[in-house]
Amino acid sequence: MSDLAARYQDLPVSDVLAPLRAALADRPNAVLAAPPGAGKTTLVPLVLADEPWLKGKIILIEPRRLAARAAARRMAAMLGEEVGATVGYRMRLDTKVSAKTRIEVVTEGVFTRMALSSPDLEGIDCVIFDEFHERALEADFGLALALDIQSGLREDLRILVMSATLDTARVAVLLDDCPVIESLGRSFPVDIRHLDRAPGERIETSVASAIEAIHRSVSGSILAFLPGQGEIRQVASRLEGRLGPLTDIQPLYGGLSSQEQDAAIKPAADGRRKVVLATPVAESSITIDGVRIVIDSGLVRQPVYEPSTGITRLETIRASQASGDQRAGRAGRTAPGIAVRLWRAEQTKALPAFSTPQVLASDLSAMVLDCLAWGVSDPRDLRFIDPPPDAAIAEARVLLQDLGAIDADGSLIERGKRMRALALPPRLAAMVVSGQEDGHGYAAAELAVLLTEQGLGGQDADLEVRLSRFRGDCSPRGTAARALAGRLAGGKSSSGGPCPAAALLVHAFPDRIARHRGARGKFVLANGRGAMIEETDRLAGSEFLVIADMSGKAQAARILAAAELSGEALTDVLDNRAVESEECVFDPPSGTVRARRIKRIGAITFAETPLPKPDEAAAMAVLCGAVRKLGFKALPFSGAGLQLRDRIGFLHRSLGALWPDVSDEALLEGLETWFAPYQPGVMSLKGIDREGLNEGLLSLCGPGARKELDRLAPTHYQAPTGSRLPIRYEAESPAIAIRVQELFGETRHPAIAGGRLPLTLELLSPAQRPIQTTRDLPGFWQGSWADVRAEMRGRYPRHPWPENPAEAAPTHRAKPRGT
Repeated sequence: MSDLAARYQDLPVSDVLAPLRAALADRPNAVLAAPPGAGKTTLVPLVLADEPWLKGKIILIEPRRLAARAAARRMAAMLGEEVGATVGYRMRLDTKVSAKTRIEVVTEGVFTRMALSSPDLEGIDCVIFDEFHERALEADFGLALALDIQSGLREDLRILVMSATLDTARVAVLLDDCPVIESLGRSFPVDIRHLDRAPGERIETSVASAIEAIHRSVSGSILAFLPGQGEIRQVASRLEGRLGPLTDIQPLYGGLSSQEQDAAIKPAADGRRKVVLATPVAESSITIDGVRIVIDSGLVRQPVYEPSTGITRLETIRASQASGDQRAGRAGRTAPGIAVRLWRAEQTKALPAFSTPQVLASDLSAMVLDCLAWGVSDPRDLRFIDPPPDAAIAEARVLLQDLGAIDADGSLIERGKRMRALALPPRLAAMVVSGQEDGHGYAAAELAVLLTEQGLGGQDADLEVRLSRFRGDCSPRGTAARALAGRLAGGKSSSGGPCPAAALLVHAFPDRIARHRGARGKFVLANGRGAMIEETDRLAGSEFLVIADMSGKAQAARILAAAELSGEALTDVLDNRAVESEECVFDPPSGTVRARRIKRIGAITFAETPLPKPDEAAAMAVLCGAVRKLGFKALPFSGAGLQLRDRIGFLHRSLGALWPDVSDEALLEGLETWFAPYQPGVMSLKGIDREGLNEGLLSLCGPGARKELDRLAPTHYQAPTGSRLPIRYEAESPAIAIRVQELFGETRHPAIAGGRLPLTLELLSPAQRPIQTTRDLPGFWQGSWADVRAEMRGRYPRHPWPENPAEAAPTHRAKPRGT
């Protein structure tokens, strides 16, 4: 391989091979930044294989199987060999290596299991992480493991991180401030154009229209980026028969067979063109020869984990700027090209610079389980560029305990060790282990492989249908998948009798047992979430399902994979998982607390039996909850009770914390303190005692409150005439309404709280109509009284209107007739 660099000096990365070799000869770690098409994936491992420090193997880690196969085949071709000789690959369903293999191309998950199985990576001298900018969870974890091995057991282990677009400074710091080598590349110019999508137009329509338009005006093959398989199939259907007989339409995504993927990657035959409809799998690592035109939807479908429900859903979002640059660069690999972006040019700056690292938004249960097997109880003790979030780690531990992998102290137990030994996510590993215990290990393993291999058995939501197709699939992929199921089942090709898929799935997804609710196709899950399926689907009429996969948010999640739960399997689930309890519930129509015995799994109720009388304490707790939900208006305060509350509230506002807060919010929050103790035996809204409400309010004020309350905030004001007038406390200032004649002779303004707080006086005419409002009665007598007197004495001549009311006698009577 010594002449390879000279033979492939046209590859841009060849310019930096010398400094890269020097860096790794002197230091154990390095970072190589090179744009797509620079040749880093294929030429770098081949050149490093000749380095004096390399005695064992090079492991090249690729993010996808498609990229791993393509890289291995390209390197083998560069050596003039078949794959499996000097260069081989190893992945879940396909392995081609031999005793002569010195460079193994593996997927990220495979490397993780290699490290866990051989903590010193015996026989491996160099680990290369390719396309690290994608920041897959397995890549971040794999790098953390490699660094741990290097620091503890293998100081001689070389680690090289390669990327097309990456924040190289952060990675270099993680790798002990290692050298960063940059290859500028030699791509051809790309004409970037923008086509803004019409509001509401589906992305499939926009992409198909853009392909048709540019296909008519520009020669060369086209690569279109779409977020997922569904969009690819729809665009392919729209384009069928519209591009002419000399253009082939090729899908490219992870769920295709290796033969189908190879067909998409190969250059178009002489005299023909091709249109490749791809997911982001084609952004990096692979080269599609002949592509001069890129159509970019600007979208990507990413998994988003919801810790509250334990569900990972796929969400379609805007791709990052780095992703857009990589996609556009595909058009300039071999000649000047064109990249058509389906968004406005000014929107590009608003896109995130890089994709969100999966470690920050993923289910971490598998990683936590692997860490425990590694001897690390907290993943944050390893070296990550972005430390895993605390909340996600806590949720992972809860799930692992529910699955029986760890004990209450968080320690790995025997069942967890068996689960970790399986190359499966923890939920599916738990299903296989439980299946083995029940005599259905192979059936569980079949189902686990089906759920982890995209597209296997078709796309039907009914897993029984997909299992049937999978079992009859004689393709190389189907055969390899069944062989994998046998290995997962402990070498057995079958075990036990027939077993419904739902009976197996409950071991993996007990929180996703679902019951039909409302309209056809609507379901509620045990975890409280809602889900739906098309009304025309066979599963839409099922009473119970176990859901393995779904997408979408909140109550509108769409069921993608499920199995019907019925018959003996349902009975077993109820016997083993349903919990019976006596509960008190509030019945809104009657306003009453009722007791019932309930049999349920999570949020799903299977049976309900009324009980004669609720427990008093439980009933009061439910009644308090109902009052909180209904609001303060649900409490039947009397007029005196509302005034009592207003009086206390006034003193709280005026005198501070010496008096309690009796706002709606404070009273509802403290129902257990002031309400419940004064409503003994009450089990309905109608039964609430009004006097008990008043006593409860007074209890908040402390001992002796009634006397002090009457002194500081009396209920009434006694006028000089002897009239008792109610004081209103609901406003900021307490107020009374009083006829002005009843205050004659008063030289001081009426006040409460020991004379500290003046009353607001709403002065009335003899006809009880407002004359004036004042908080300064002496000032009123001396000021505007003259104007009031002049106006009122003519209107009410039978009532006294003295010139000096401060010296007149108070009265509430009119003058006798004739006077």
